[in-house]
Amino acid sequence: MIVRCGCVLVVALVAGCAPNAEPPAASPSSEEPSIATTTTTEPAPPAARTANWYDLGVGDCLADPPPVDPTVVTVTVVDCSSPHRAEVYLRAPMAVNTAVADVVDRTCGQGLTDYTGHAVDDGTYATTYLIDSNQNRTSSNPTPSTVICLLEAPGGGPLVSSARR
Repeated sequence: MIVRCGCVLVVALVAGCAPNAEPPAASPSSEEPSIATTTTTEPAPPAARTANWYDLGVGDCLADPPPVDPTVVTVTVVDCSSPHRAEVYLRAPMAVNTAVADVVDRTCGQGLTDYTGHAVDDGTYATTYLIDSNQNRTSSNPTPSTVICLLEAPGGGPLVSSARR
């Protein structure tokens, strides 16, 4: 406060000594209301997590293509708004004798249309699948296998959003 008064006094004295000087401009008051601004930030997408591929759920997005090596059990699941290589769009139970390519292709094909609104043959997405055969031959479970259908970009490139309609 003392420094400010000193400055005003000096300006007033210098202005008073100058011939034909105009009065000094008024300085803005520190009493003027300030304008509050708010900044909104988008929440950060959830961090990537590791999961067993047989535990994947519909809507999970994979950082990398699904594993083809049967010894690879874990995959990295990422938020679908970040670049990813595949998205789970269907989990369906399958009987032992029907968990084969033609039945899986029909099941996954219909699931793709239901999930995205696109037919398999329109070229919008490529599809693949994983089969979790959790068979226990001593039980009477008629559908011990689960097909996990995944979609990918047709050229194998990244997807940048969920394909769910």
